Amino acid sequence: MPLSPARRAAFDILRRVESEGAYASPLLVAADERLRADDRALCYELVLGVLRRQLWLDGVLEHFANRRMAAVDLPVRLALRLALYQLRFLSRIPPSAAVNESVNLVHAVGLRSAASFANAVLRRASREPDYDPVANVSDPVAKLAIDTSHPQWLIERWIGTFGFDEAAELARANNEPAPVAFRLTARTIKNEDEAQRITNQLTSAGVELQPSKIAPNSWRVIGHRPGRLRELSREGLIYLQDEASQLVTHLLSAQAGDRVLDVCAAPGSKTTHIATLVPATFVVAADLREHRLRTLRELAAIQVIDSIQVVVHDATWDLPFVAASFDRVLVDAPCSGTGTLRRNPEIRWRIRPADVAELASKQERILANAAKMVRPGGRLLYSTCSLEKDENETVAEHFIKEHAEFTQLRPDVAPDLLTESGAIRTWPHRQDVDGFFMIVFGRRA
Repeated sequence: MPLSPARRAAFDILRRVESEGAYASPLLVAADERLRADDRALCYELVLGVLRRQLWLDGVLEHFANRRMAAVDLPVRLALRLALYQLRFLSRIPPSAAVNESVNLVHAVGLRSAASFANAVLRRASREPDYDPVANVSDPVAKLAIDTSHPQWLIERWIGTFGFDEAAELARANNEPAPVAFRLTARTIKNEDEAQRITNQLTSAGVELQPSKIAPNSWRVIGHRPGRLRELSREGLIYLQDEASQLVTHLLSAQAGDRVLDVCAAPGSKTTHIATLVPATFVVAADLREHRLRTLRELAAIQVIDSIQVVVHDATWDLPFVAASFDRVLVDAPCSGTGTLRRNPEIRWRIRPADVAELASKQERILANAAKMVRPGGRLLYSTCSLEKDENETVAEHFIKEHAEFTQLRPDVAPDLLTESGAIRTWPHRQDVDGFFMIVFGRRA
């Protein structure tokens, strides 16, 4: 029996995510062209849903299989997760189709001996649809971890930082789809008629657009029509980017004639946004990896931006520029990415507690090196897409303590985005955007 293209694609992507350490998002984009619109939608739902609910799914499967999922061959484990996700979360799919397709997947990958095992487990799961793996868990932290499918150490960390109720809301929000947002590119805003044409096109196609509540000149898509949005993005007319990510660039407040340095620039979302907001700037984009900077160059080319100079460099070492030679410096630091778990759910299964401390140390070095590049009277912006205090407030506090020539600036944003210290935090469960931390420093003149 032939496998449905959506389920086969989802299985292949999940297998690469787990066995190769790949990321689901680019693999899903790469699969787009091979799938019909309905298959594409199902593939996205299956991949992201399974990754978001992995711990909960495994808890159910272990009950019915009477063995640890870690002991089950990876292809069988993935086929079981895919079927159970459909049984529990996709009511429009007949249970027989979910079970049969997953058993066929096991056959297709050459594990015929495991097909009867997979079939038995899934038939039991079909007969007992109300089994809940948290029903007999008394510890509230462990219960929340399983129920929201997050590693328990991460839930414990968030409870310690934000309190139980906030951590619970955050974890639950991480299992919801992230909204789609976009900005117009330099290629588009050069022509006012083109910008109006694009918004009219989307509206005519049934797409409801709402202005972002946190990022100027950003649009949130309510009636999602992925096909047309993808086409406009490929043509370089719009750029799909989370609203909080866009806000970072606005806070940099670059002015015409400024020299701007983006220290950790690739793949170029914020770099190209800087050049779009203020075309009359000279922007230097530095990054560690050449292949990621190639992506930045391609992005700039399709958006018709020619004001970006690219430099390969490791920002944990002294930067190869004249000291105090930039008006604006952006450090969008490499981080744990825990603010993006809705879009990148596999991160929750990869990051470890020791990684946070290691990243914080790296961030401190990068920020200190970047600070040397800021001219007197200039501005330095530090941001991460992490929720972890160690990577955010702690790094900022250490920086200001060690750099008396800088002072913290209070940005002009909505009060609900400001922390007590005057930094900015955005949240999946509060603003329905990625979790970002941003803080602005000014160098004394």
